This record gives sequence, C-alpha cells and structure tokens, in this order.
Amino acid sequence: MELDVLKALGDETRYALYRELAGSTAPRSATELADALGLHANTVRLHLERLKDAGLVDVEAIHRGTVGRPQHRYSLAPGAPGLGFDPPAHVLLAGLLAALAETTGADATAARAAGRSWGRRTAERTNTRARSALDGGPGGSGRRSPQPGRSCLTALAQELDRLGFEPAADPEAPGDAGTRIEFLHCPFRELAEAYPELVCNLHRGICEGVAEAGRGTVEQFSTLYEPDPCHVVVAVP
Repeated sequence: MELDVLKALGDETRYALYRELAGSTAPRSATELADALGLHANTVRLHLERLKDAGLVDVEAIHRGTVGRPQHRYSLAPGAPGLGFDPPAHVLLAGLLAALAETTGADATAARAAGRSWGRRTAERTNTRARSALDGGPGGSGRRSPQPGRSCLTALAQELDRLGFEPAADPEAPGDAGTRIEFLHCPFRELAEAYPELVCNLHRGICEGVAEAGRGTVEQFSTLYEPDPCHVVVAVP
C-alpha cells in the first residue's frame, strides 16, 4: 500500500493535484483543478483516477437538480496524509459548516436571512460608535452626523473591505439604479464554487443588512456565476 502511495505521488502532476486537494476546504471538480494548475481537464481526470486507485482521493457525484450527467467532485480520502498542506483550522471549519448546512437542508432563503441579520447588527454597532464620536459622546468632536445615504455606502464599503472583498465604488457617481460596488476579490471563492446557493446568498444578505441599517436598499446583486459577476448596486435616500 505504501509503495502504491509513493508511486502515485511520485509524479509531478499528481503531487500538484494532491497538494491542491489537501489545501482545499471543499471538494473540487476536475475543471476547477485544471484551471488552478493550467492543465487540460481530461489530463487531470486521468491523474485523479490514479490517485483514487491508490486510495488517496475520493470522488462524489453531485446532482444539483439539472438535466444531464452529475458533476464529479474530488477530495482527499479519509486517512490520507495531509503532508503539511492542510488548510488553517478556521478555514476548514467554514468548509465543514457549509457542508453541514447543505446536508441539513439549509437553502438560499435561510442563508440570505442569516447574512442580513448579521450585517444589520454589525452596521448598527458601528453606527452607534460613529454617532457617539461625532455628536459629542466620550471622546467625540461634537460635529454633526453624516448624511444617511453617504453613511450607508461608506459603511458597506468599509465592511466589505474588512471582510476581504476589495470593494471598488465611487459614492459621488451613482448609476441609474444606485451606486455600484464591484468586488475585486472574493475571500469565499472556493466555498462559493462548492456551495454557490448558500455562500453567495449569505454574502447578499450581509450587503442587505448593512445597507438597511443605513436606510439604503440593495437593488441588484450579481454572483460569481452571472454574466456580469460579483457586484452590488445600492440605492440610498
């Protein structure tokens, strides 16, 4: 058995695939792995089969309610050595919780509601501290509070930046339906690719909650898989 493992990992491509899977928080498709390594998907599938035969990789057929063949997603087999490539504990926990949520029946509506509640509470705490400082509270300056609309956009951009989305927006140049904020980076991309319904709607809910706390509304939200991906449009009073 050990000889089979050594032979399987002795190939440079298979070692690279194994490293990708070992550091992943969620199962990956052959196409995703091919894109990550700059290889052809068919080549990747052949090497994944070799890893599977050696007992290092498991494969699961995923049905998402669409017509056609199921998508096969790959992960390390139970007991397979991590080789020091394991993800940090908090990242691993996020992946396990996403898998648990999907298994127990959580859907887009539940994810969106959870995100909205969290976003609203976070924004309200931030707004309370800001008002205290601006209106003469402990350490405050006595200045007037900012206009609600501007505060909403600023708060949302700051929260998205804190979470790692690298938001890009110009609050002084709104579009037809509101101000558009681009997400230049997705810190949840790997999880979003594995659980798009849950993760993208959780993100949408966060944006809605933060915007609503500043009396704004989310008019449009585009996810990773839409033609014009990864942005939010917020209207303010």
